[in-house]
Amino acid sequence: MAQREPKASQSGGSLEVRLLEAVEKALGGNWQAAHVIVQDEDSARAAWLHAVVHRMEGDLKNARYGYGRCGRSLREGVSTDAELREIRAEIREGSEAER
Repeated sequence: MAQREPKASQSGGSLEVRLLEAVEKALGGNWQAAHVIVQDEDSARAAWLHAVVHRMEGDLKNARYGYGRCGRSLREGVSTDAELREIRAEIREGSEAER
């Protein structure tokens, strides 16, 4: 998937910061707040996070669509918490590599 320029967010900050905020909200059980953050972002990581949020909601049709947008598949044997931790680690590793 081609990376597009991040969109401006009402909450401001870099895309990575906003995605980490969304991950933390989702890990805390607030998938609705996480959804608000990621729903209009176009990056592969945002699509992955968006898919997990839909999975948390129980909306597997939209979750599968989101996984397809980021080139991934829904892994039924992996919990949403574990997947959110994977996303968080990938975001942090990417941010550190850019420094």
